[in-house]
This record gives sequence, structure tokens and C-alpha cells, in this order.
Amino acid sequence: MSHRFRALGCAVAAATVLAACAGPAPDDPGGGPTVITFWSSLRGTQAVVDAFNATHTDIQVDLDMTPSGAAGTNAKLTNATRAGNAPDVATADYVSLPAFAIDGAFLDLTDRVDDGFRAKLLPQAWDQVTFDGHVYAVPIDIEPQVLFYRRDLFEQHGIAVPRTWAEFEQAARDLKAAAPDTRLSTFFTSSAAHLAGLSMQVGGQWFSTAGGHWSLDFTDPGTMRVAEYWQRLVDEDLVNVAPINSQQWQAGINNGTIATYVNGAWAAAALMRSNPGGAGKWAVAPLPQWDPARPAVGVTGGSVFGITVDSEHPDEAMEFLRWMVTDPEAFEARLSSGTSSMFPAAPDLIGVADEGFDRSYFGGQDIYALFRREAATVPEGWVWGPRMTATNKIIEEGLARVTYGDTVAEALERGQEESLPDMRALGLAVDER
Repeated sequence: MSHRFRALGCAVAAATVLAACAGPAPDDPGGGPTVITFWSSLRGTQAVVDAFNATHTDIQVDLDMTPSGAAGTNAKLTNATRAGNAPDVATADYVSLPAFAIDGAFLDLTDRVDDGFRAKLLPQAWDQVTFDGHVYAVPIDIEPQVLFYRRDLFEQHGIAVPRTWAEFEQAARDLKAAAPDTRLSTFFTSSAAHLAGLSMQVGGQWFSTAGGHWSLDFTDPGTMRVAEYWQRLVDEDLVNVAPINSQQWQAGINNGTIATYVNGAWAAAALMRSNPGGAGKWAVAPLPQWDPARPAVGVTGGSVFGITVDSEHPDEAMEFLRWMVTDPEAFEARLSSGTSSMFPAAPDLIGVADEGFDRSYFGGQDIYALFRREAATVPEGWVWGPRMTATNKIIEEGLARVTYGDTVAEALERGQEESLPDMRALGLAVDER
């Protein structure tokens, strides 16, 4: 437990690190299968656990479905870690993982990830669970950003699907001229994660960590290019401005006054559920590019599984995780519970995901072939910050004011400025690039 990353957060994590140093308790000498406890909020997890339990006799999984979001599983896991009674395995998302790692909630899995297992998952997915060379979780999916668009509206107004961000801006102008009450897309004021994904596409790197030291730069040239671009679209009333999943935004999706939607691949299924009347009208396109000669996309969303420091059965927990993220039976079970467009981190499972997906909503389009191409262009090396939930909240408070005179750039500057003291208070070595 002496790795560098956790040492950076020792001021906060001392108690939990000590718990981790105590090591796992021995298995029950009474015989019978080893039972591992598992918290998750992911759709379809009960079916996955049922499939595992039905096919394994030496390990059984006891699942507790937990609420999603920062106030759900994240808060419950934080409290349980402090109390020393966390489950063997817990679900987190990419954004919240660094905080759990620094707080000592999750074990360092580096030595449990052999070359064979590593090769089964996309390197971009491993990147986002690795900090300073140490692996803290196992990823199940990676969600490349794509452009969901209303095919019927584009055809009605004779507008080509944009391949570049310059074409996207022109399409916004053309659509506004043709249909004054309709906007091409939405600038989300409540999703710094979208802004991060868009910045990732153009080479932004908000956080980096090396040699036990964190560096911040929310105003790098790539990020500022994204900020200035969307600021212009907002200022010229070329896009809708609203919180994601708000009634305002959902109404625009449902009544056809919003023509596109940028999000991760997982959102295809969410769109099908929230806008059933859009069946046959929506399609998916690659995210517009800044430089088509060097295609790249960022990500939005994605989930991981960590083994907690309180686990009494880390070896068995790791066996369960390997099965859950690489075995076709596990993925088939997850899809059996309902529609999902999760893009698996294991390329060998893409066929399973594609086969289980109903393409009719998107007019028969092979969206998984598109997801596969886009996922291959996700840049390697992106690192989420150690208090990303708090950082995102600061940025989003600024984004919420862009319609009142503040700018996207100012929101990012404030996010960096106010994240620095928070990280230093954790005992982290940090500076601004």
C-alpha cells in the first residue's frame, strides 16, 4: 500500500490506508462458496450477477442495487469506507474514480492486471483508471462522443450533416434561417463533462500527474478553442442553451426544435427511452472534427468497478470483475434486462452488443460500427482530476451564467482557480501549468 498516488492524499486517507494495510481477512474456513458483496447502480447488473452465480460454484455474488449519481452510490461508498464496512466491489464512474483512489477507498489493482487481461480492453479505457502508473479500477465501457441528429429535419431543410466544426457552425446558421424556432444543438450549462470531452478531442489536458505531482491547465489552447467556439454560437443565438435533461431541453428534443445532440454512445438507448416518438427520425454521425486529417473524439460517460480496501476476498472479487467485463455471457445478461447502447471496453464484446441492439429506432443504421470507428480515435492519456465532482460543480456554476454575460472561458478559469486550494487542502502537490 506504499504506492505514490495514495501517498499524495495521505492527509485525508490515513485512516483508510491503515485499514488497507491490515490486508484481507482469511476466507471462511467452514467451506462453501466465497461470497463477495457488490454495490452497483448500473442497469442490468442483477441479470449479470444471476448469470455469474448460476455458472460458478466456488464464488457467489451478493448484489445491492444502489442509487445512481453523486448522492447515491458515491455518497454511500464514501460513508462506508469511512466506517470500514464497504462491500468487496463497487461501481463508480471515470469522473469520480480519482477521488476514491486518493481517499483510499479502492485497492491498487496494478499487480492483479496481467498482460493478458490488459490486452482484452482498449488502452484508452485503461488510461482513465490509471494514475501515476497505478490501476485503481476495471473499466466496463468507454463512450466516444458522437453526433445524434434528426435526419428528417436535415433532409427537410436541405442541410448536409456537418463533418467539421466549421460546417457545424454553418449548419447552425442555415437551420436558424430556414426554421427560426429551431436550433441546431444545445450548449449544456450543467455538464462540464461534455465540455471536457470536447476539449479532449482537440488535445486539451485539464489534469496531469507524474512523479507524485499534479498539474492543472483548464485554459490550454485546445480547451480555449472549444470555449471560444461555443461562446460564439451562444452569443449569436445559434444554439439552444439549457441544462442537460432539463424539461426545456427534453421538450426541444421531443417537439423537434433541437436538431442534434452530442453525447457518448450510451445515450443512444437513453434517447430511445426518452423520445420514443423519434423512432425513424434520428440517426448518428461521427462527431464533427477540427482537422479531418487527424480525427479524434473525446468521451462522455463510462463506468468502472473497484475492489474496496475493506474487501475480504480481493482475489475472488478480481475473478468476478474479469468475467463481468470480458465474458460474452456477462454482456448478454446485461443486455437482456432492456435496451442498452453501452460501448464495451472489450473489443471482443462489440459484436455481442451490436447483436443485442434494436437498430429500428435509427432506421436500421449500424451504429455500433460507427461507435467502433470513433472509439479508436479517443486520445490516450486523459486524466480526470482528484475532486472532479467539485471541480465540475464550480465550472457548471459559471456555465449557468453564460446567458447573463459571463463566458465559457471565465467558467473554466474559475474552475481551475478554485480547484487549486481544494487539492492543496488534500495534501496534494499541485501547480498550474
